[in-house]
Amino acid sequence: MDLRELNTYGAGGIAQYDMPQNYELVGRKFEFIMDDGIDYTLNFIDKTTLEWNFENEKPKKESGYLCSKADNTTYLVSFELGDVEKRTNHTWVIDLENWLVTRVLAVIGEHPKFEYLITPKYEFGAIKREGVDYTIYPRHGFTEDMVGNIVQWFYGSDMTTVHVYYCTDYYRITYPPEKAASRVFNETLAKLPSSDEPSAYIKIKEGMYLLSITEFNAEKLIGDTGAFPFRSNTMTFLQNYKRVYLVGRAFGTTMFDGTINPLHITFSAFGKILQPTEEYILKLLTDPNPYIV
Repeated sequence: MDLRELNTYGAGGIAQYDMPQNYELVGRKFEFIMDDGIDYTLNFIDKTTLEWNFENEKPKKESGYLCSKADNTTYLVSFELGDVEKRTNHTWVIDLENWLVTRVLAVIGEHPKFEYLITPKYEFGAIKREGVDYTIYPRHGFTEDMVGNIVQWFYGSDMTTVHVYYCTDYYRITYPPEKAASRVFNETLAKLPSSDEPSAYIKIKEGMYLLSITEFNAEKLIGDTGAFPFRSNTMTFLQNYKRVYLVGRAFGTTMFDGTINPLHITFSAFGKILQPTEEYILKLLTDPNPYIV
């Protein structure tokens, strides 16, 4: 038989190497004590549904969720809030080694001029434990650790990207030209001053980092032209550098052939850390960012 027929996720797509959804949190309930003063409760009812509320709000609400696992004790959980006017996503890094959490909040439709533009917000906190006194530190936090590194990520047999981590507020991306699936993306990037987009780098623990990026500049410049199939998506990459792989989620909007559709998926990738010795790689690290003075 032709083994290619067994690949139901598509050789060119970002979901081909996605890990199976993780169900280890089913039946567990967590209370997150957040540094912004608004505490949350997540109760994982079954493999697809969780119950959430904040500040003991009643009644509690249910949402479908996605869960990926980055190592034995660290989970990436993503869900959309129901019964809200604007599409809203909560993504949580649940770190059961240190009993800490990080939340990424993404809302679509808050910008008065660009209806699909997302500006994510970040918050840190701790997981409440019975019999353990609450402390205000340590926490996950923003970091400079990743600056100066370039990593190639392989999402599928024909889908790969190169991430350039050159400062703490932005990243840039390129697509290896030898991959056929990369052509459309490289053609899109050629329409922009550069691929630089706002980013946040967060240290979860030794060897593990959360990268959050938002298609912000691309949305403002070419988002409504149809030149790019994604409309200001946020992507979170929970990166395990002890094994060099990641689990992640994308939340936002797609536009194919003029049709607008919501996007909320998980993905996984295997990585290769590149040595910044070749001229073209050094250029990626040192080129100026045209979006800032």
